[in-house]
Amino acid sequence: MPVIPPFDNDGLLPPEDYELSFDELHESTLVRGAGEQKDDSTWDAAWRAQLVGGLEILVRQLWQIGIREIFADGSFVEDKDHPNDIDGYFVCDLMQLASGDLTQQLNRLDPYKVWTWDPASRRPYRGYPKRQLPMWHRYRVELYPHVPGLGLGSGIRDKFGHELEFPSAFRQSRRDGKPRGIVKIKYGGPS
Repeated sequence: MPVIPPFDNDGLLPPEDYELSFDELHESTLVRGAGEQKDDSTWDAAWRAQLVGGLEILVRQLWQIGIREIFADGSFVEDKDHPNDIDGYFVCDLMQLASGDLTQQLNRLDPYKVWTWDPASRRPYRGYPKRQLPMWHRYRVELYPHVPGLGLGSGIRDKFGHELEFPSAFRQSRRDGKPRGIVKIKYGGPS
């Protein structure tokens, strides 16, 4: 079973791509904690497991339409007792995305029709300054499409103000730009 190393001194997963199945992810320190937690620990393993459950629903839908390269991160891969959500991205084909076929196929699979990245679909959530996508409201997960080689920005900027593409944007901490690890979801076949 792949080993997730302890968080570094900055509370980040050490920089690397960690390929895990959902079973391995559920059993990892990202969900269960380091095992050295004190009795008064506030590490919320149940919440982290619930986040992984939401991620798994969305990833299985992506698998059903042939998407295999899927990455998960956000505060979930940081030493944060109760992360707000899981962020991530998946690699897809430009024509599938631009034609709207990707969204249509995924919404045929999802009973709540949460697959959209239209800014007009974002809704507020109490106590959060940022409006959230429908998939976040249902699953507390936001997965974004990435088409390699296009140079499309993520909306996330580095410390010099340059907009980053998803692969690099998701491999750094948003709070200080330090490099961090990411989880690559190991393909598990159709559900």
